[in-house]
Amino acid sequence: MKPKDAWVIIPGYNEEQNIAKVIEKTLKFCRNIVVVDDGSSDNTSENAAKAIALKHIVNLGKGAALKTGVEYAIRQGAQIIIALDADGQHDPAMIPEFLKALDNCDIVFGYRKMSGRMPLVMRLGNWTINTMTEILFGIKLKDTQSGYRAFKTRAYRKLRWDATDYFVETEMVANVGKKKLKYKQIPIATIYADKYKGTTVIDGIKIVLNMIWWRITK
Repeated sequence: MKPKDAWVIIPGYNEEQNIAKVIEKTLKFCRNIVVVDDGSSDNTSENAAKAIALKHIVNLGKGAALKTGVEYAIRQGAQIIIALDADGQHDPAMIPEFLKALDNCDIVFGYRKMSGRMPLVMRLGNWTINTMTEILFGIKLKDTQSGYRAFKTRAYRKLRWDATDYFVETEMVANVGKKKLKYKQIPIATIYADKYKGTTVIDGIKIVLNMIWWRITK
């Protein structure tokens, strides 16, 4: 897969401190970048001047922001979507590895290596969600909650999610299992900020409950 066919989608909420740096690093590997400012109260949009900046008037959630960006990119002719977090946690230098891995599959998941640097709450939560994902959907991943992933736009119709919040990652995984899409996993380097940010314990409980509900009703 070629970088010119890829569009990077970066959903962000109050990321004025990080978004410009993330864009600068990403531009070294991909020219098509869409930042979706999910109702921020700071200067996230203004600081995303080197990318295409879309803005939600109110905060709708990560899933909604990612969908806005993906569907915009598809309308522009994108063949490949790369989802990247806005907080600097993901290294854009891995983009070529995602494109290479995507050659023979529908979606590539990045997985964070478990280490002492990963917050304990994140390690325990990921293990629980990974295990439940395998039980409920028959798909075994090392890290179902990593937001760093790439997929072909022709697979989007099958991947398309309803979740507006952090359940987006899990619903995408569930759809991969249900629709029998071909997937790969690659290890990614991850930078953890001093202040923990992302899914909380409450978010994790909600994700597991949503997984069970999704499995029963879909």
